[in-house]
Amino acid sequence: MTKYIFVTGGVVSGLGKGIAAASIGLILKNLGLKVVNQKFDPYLNIDPGTMNPIQHGEVFVTDDGAETDLDLGHYERFTDTSLSQSSNTTAGRVYLTVLNMEREGKFHGGTVQVIPNITEEIKRRMLLSTKETNADVIITEIGGTIGDIESLPFVEAIRQIKYEVGEENCCYIHLTLVPYIATANELKTKPTQHSVKELHELGIIPNIIMLRTEHPIDDQTREKLANFCNVDPAHIIQNLNARSIYEVPLQLEKEGLGKAVCTALGIKKGPADLSEWIRVVERFNNPTQSIKIALVGKYVALHDAYLSVVESLIHGGIENLASIDIDWVSSEDLTDDEATENRLKDADAVIVPGGFGGRGIEGMINTAKYCRTHNVPYFGICLGMQIVCIEYARNVLGFADANSTEMEPKTTHPVIDLMPDQNGKILGGTLRLGKFECSVAPGTKTEQAYGTKTIWERHRHRYEFNNVYREDFKKGGLIIAGVNPERDLVEIVEVPNHQWMVGVQFHPEFKSRPNKAGPLFREFVKAACENKKNRN
Repeated sequence: MTKYIFVTGGVVSGLGKGIAAASIGLILKNLGLKVVNQKFDPYLNIDPGTMNPIQHGEVFVTDDGAETDLDLGHYERFTDTSLSQSSNTTAGRVYLTVLNMEREGKFHGGTVQVIPNITEEIKRRMLLSTKETNADVIITEIGGTIGDIESLPFVEAIRQIKYEVGEENCCYIHLTLVPYIATANELKTKPTQHSVKELHELGIIPNIIMLRTEHPIDDQTREKLANFCNVDPAHIIQNLNARSIYEVPLQLEKEGLGKAVCTALGIKKGPADLSEWIRVVERFNNPTQSIKIALVGKYVALHDAYLSVVESLIHGGIENLASIDIDWVSSEDLTDDEATENRLKDADAVIVPGGFGGRGIEGMINTAKYCRTHNVPYFGICLGMQIVCIEYARNVLGFADANSTEMEPKTTHPVIDLMPDQNGKILGGTLRLGKFECSVAPGTKTEQAYGTKTIWERHRHRYEFNNVYREDFKKGGLIIAGVNPERDLVEIVEVPNHQWMVGVQFHPEFKSRPNKAGPLFREFVKAACENKKNRN
């Protein structure tokens, strides 16, 4: 029988439910269990695909093309599992499904209500992963905070599930804040008590309470919360601030989280073998060198907009025993060659990640020019790859007005153009999404990185390299390092006679892992390290 874990949050948002859920997945997987994580968000958007990165953070993409919440990136990176469309559900998607069923007459004229119709659809989606994956444990994170009105149908759904799957197969974990009042030198448990009381009123008694805190929880505080919240003291788990997110699973396991979960679910397993994860943490905490990488983008006001890119750079650092110092650079500030050089001259390497729209594009083009002419390692992802092509067309091929039709529809040299089958479509869900094959050219830096001639990487974009100009680029020296064989689409370009300047149309950051960095991130960080040595 599949076991089900539900993770809820209380007191305030932003406590790290996603990291907690991912850590639980990591611990249980290393007990020998097959684990699948999923996220249920209470907002009414169909998915995060059209949401502003400054407000919501990055959109994480799965192999099968789901545009999902960024927490799925944590799940995949911690458990080294590829998730799917069923792994992220929003209230908007739930309501749309139910309303479409009503329009199709599937309720036979009956009244459509939150209970039972919306909650039944939520439960159906929560249990879908069981059928698809045959997992031993399904871990479901409920977005938002207990008490939010939009979360109530989800909370009611997870209350009902216990009686459908059996109490012995259901575990509720509630993550709350225990604030520290410096003037009183005291940890305050009242917010947690109130949050658990509200959870009780909604019909859910948590099996485990996880306490997010800046200061260690003493035994007296633990006993007090156990009494007030009707929880075994051994199931009061401290979630203390860590030096990095990679240490969180180790701290939680030391606190007894794995044992508490196994006790609640009747799982008879020994301690988790986290030796590989310990090795990752040790390499992260003990770098032998430090490098500065400038991240040039248009959403740098919110670092979570590039979360997977940042994590992948760190993974590359772990493999190269390098500490990564990220210099966040707004592309709008790079107004000309002088401003660009002054801003980027201290960087050991530069990365330009994905994005949409015309704002800040000229600054990115100036960035690519600076890196090409100054032999600075450059990694362009999605839009960053298109920027390489535009800059090369302008300043090497001599096409002065070369551009993407996304930025300038009237350009006479549209080296980046809209895919023909995208014309006239609405925005949501119409990008080239998910995993696609790429044939890698022999003798390229990309082949050296991957060690194979065929790779599969995830995509999220609408505009493509314009094949009309492929021969012009080849004659001008640009290396076409990778092509999608199904549609003959250029996926990878490399600038010749350069220590490391690579642009990829896909998003390799989505498949990078702490214990196995994405090959291009590993080699990019290596090039940055070598560049620093050469400069010194």
